[in-house]
Amino acid sequence: MAGPRSIEINILGRAYKVACSRDEESALIAAADYLDEKMREIRDTSKVIGAERIAIMAGLNLAHALLTQGGGGVADAARSRVEHCNAVLDSVLEDQDKLF
Repeated sequence: MAGPRSIEINILGRAYKVACSRDEESALIAAADYLDEKMREIRDTSKVIGAERIAIMAGLNLAHALLTQGGGGVADAARSRVEHCNAVLDSVLEDQDKLF
């Protein structure tokens, strides 16, 4: 496992430095992108003002979805991404088999 390193994520147009291991980097970036998307939705469709209040509302919405709906579509989105990755890997492996 790789040691901790600092990466930059962006949420609501602000950059944040976050420490993570190299093998967790893509998951952290995906989580930050998802949070940014949810916070932008709240900012753009409600009267909530201020990054802190928007973050609290996003956190409450995400927690509610996880507790009541088994992920609120997060699991389905993850499943879809995994299926896409599997299809890409199958294609690459099939091409590799043709080389031998």
